[in-house]
Order: sequence, then structure tokens, then C-alpha cells
Amino acid sequence: MAFRAPGHLEPAKRDPGRATFLELFFDLVFVFALTRISARAFEDLTEGPAREHTAAAITGSGKTLLLLLALWSVWQGTAWTTSRYDPYRVPLQTVVLTALVCSMLLGVAIPRAFSETGLMFAVAYVVAQLTRPVILSIALGPHPYRRLKIRMAVVFAVSGVFWIIGALLSTNMQVMLWTGALAFEYVAARCGWPVPWLGRSTVSKWEIAGEHLAERYQQFFLVALGETILVAGFAYSEGPYVSGHVWAFALALATSIMLWRIYVQRAGRILGEAVVKARHPATIGRSAADTHLVMVVGLAATAIGYELIIQHPLEQIPGPWLTMTLGGPALFLAGRARLEYEVFGRISPSRWVALTVLVAASVPLLHLPGVVATAVGVVVLAAVAVIDARRAHGAPPESAAPPF
Repeated sequence: MAFRAPGHLEPAKRDPGRATFLELFFDLVFVFALTRISARAFEDLTEGPAREHTAAAITGSGKTLLLLLALWSVWQGTAWTTSRYDPYRVPLQTVVLTALVCSMLLGVAIPRAFSETGLMFAVAYVVAQLTRPVILSIALGPHPYRRLKIRMAVVFAVSGVFWIIGALLSTNMQVMLWTGALAFEYVAARCGWPVPWLGRSTVSKWEIAGEHLAERYQQFFLVALGETILVAGFAYSEGPYVSGHVWAFALALATSIMLWRIYVQRAGRILGEAVVKARHPATIGRSAADTHLVMVVGLAATAIGYELIIQHPLEQIPGPWLTMTLGGPALFLAGRARLEYEVFGRISPSRWVALTVLVAASVPLLHLPGVVATAVGVVVLAAVAVIDARRAHGAPPESAAPPF
């Protein structure tokens, strides 16, 4: 493991370039964690009253979304840290390794996070979030950024109390406290981590290695996309290998291919260029974080839809199942439209048309087999991909023109 000479930590004076092996190792943990998210959501939608009652399905999906947002918060905080400081310094590697171990525990705890393993999830989350600013505040020494890390530590210490207490209470109270704690953290981050007597900061003044951060978002998107492949493969491998299941599996793979194609053509490929060109790279970096969160949630929902349809391809599916099957791609397209605006300052009409078609098709598809809904999703995504390819054919590669 490479490391730099000791001394006080300072913001990186140049872009560190490609992600380190330790960062990629860290990402591998999230492949596992995301499969646990899908497994939990699948149980919520197929067991007990959720299969027949929309309210129960919504409650279960809301709990799973809460856990996914917590996972994203840990990953994003770590990615921003390695994009602001030299990732080869020992304090940074300590931060990443701590987050790696805690993220693994989070993944293990996810399936029963609102019962037996709630305390494990809460402790792992609080340790991952709190140790990062504490380690950095020590490593930064007298650097002005130290005040920011102290404020972050205060915020995570306060929210951590609610995470731990929530894990010890009933499920309803646990959900309320965890939701409040996570909302408190997200709002604090949006407002520059304000703490009485310690002030707040402005995101436009934050120094980041734009290309490195953009690459990290691209890599996490690939992690989430890879998770959809894993879920489809695991679901199909359970059999039986008859025509309906074969078609559902084939359409799931086709959907993942279309999602990849739409992302990389072309905004997803040159996000780093857009961040570098922006007047305030941290501003577009934070915006891209929200955009990728929307797309990742869409991919997670799509993966859940794969598993549902592959195991029940010819059944007439209930509304919550259809929401995953078509809502996942729709949410991805909404995030991808925002990414296009961040990179080029425009949104292609094909995105909104495709979204409208997916929403309109949901009503008649409630009365048809689930595999038909998957086929409709593939056709709509393929149409968007073809339109993107035709627009780019024969034209010089479009350069980034961020509106920030």
C-alpha cells in the first residue's frame, strides 16, 4: 500500500488522477451491500401482506430506501474526501479502510436492520461517518479546513445519538429517529455544516479534484449497474429454465445494456470535463451527487424488478411490482436528463417522451404478464439509445458546456 511522507494533511494541489486500488476495493463492498438492498426489498414485496396491499409495500420500500440513502451517504462522504486530499496519505487510507469495514457491516445488517441487526447497522454507520471528520481534523493540524471537519464531527455526533437510540426502540420509533437523523445530516451538508459559534462554509469555496470526483461517480454507477446483472443472474440461476423465465432473464440483460448505453452517450463519459470547466467545480460536483443518487435508486429499483419478473414472468403483477419494473428505468431517465443538463446545459426531448410513455403504459400493463412490462421498458430504453446514437452519428464529439 503506497503512502506519502508524514506531516500535516493539506488539500491536494493537483488532481490525483485515477482512483486508487484502495478506493476500488472500497467500491467492491458496495456491490455486496447493494445486493442486500435488493434482497431486502424483494422480501418486502413478496412476503406477508405486501404482495396484496399497496400500503404495506410502500412502507417496506420506504424502509429499504432509508437504508440505501444511508449507504450512499457513507460512500459519498468517503469519495469527496479522497477527491479533496491526497489519497495516498496514511490518514486518508485510514479513513477509507474504516469506511470499508463499516460498509461491510452495514451490508450484513441490511436484511434485518429493523429487527435483530438494528444496533449493528446504527453503530457501523455512526462510526463510518464520525471517524472521518475526526481523523481529518487531527491530520489537518492548523489548516483552516480543520474548522469544517470539527463542525462535521459535531453534526455526526449529534445525529449519531438518534441512530443509536433508534436502534434500541420499536420499529416505528426506529424509522422515525433514523429518518430524522439522516434528514438532519443531509440538510446540514446542504447548509455548509452550520454549528453555533463555529460558523458555516460555502460549497463554492471547497477545493476538489474535479476529474477524480467525476470518475468516482462513474465508478459507483458501474457498481450499481453491475449489481443489476448479479441480481438477474442469481434470480435466473434458481430456475426453472422454461420459456417465460428465459425471456425475462434475456430482457433483464437487455435492459442493463440499454441503461449502460444511455449513461455513457455522451454526458456520462465526459462528466469530468464538465466539472473541470465549471466556474465552481464543487457546485457541479454536489449537483452530480444528487443526480447519481437518483440514477442509483433507479438502478436499485430496476434490479428488484428483475428478480420479481424472472421468478414470476407470466403472472399478472400487482402495482408495487410494476412500479419497480417500469419506475426504476423511469427514475434512471429522470436522473440522466439532469446529468445531460449539468454537462451540456440542455435536456433532449427524447428523455421526457420516454418518461411519458413509461408512465402511460403502466395502466394497461397492470392487466398483462410481468414479462410484457419488462419488454416495454426495454423497447423504450432502446428507442432513447438509438435517438442518442443518431444525433451523434457523423458529428464531432460534443464538448462539455456546463451551465454552472
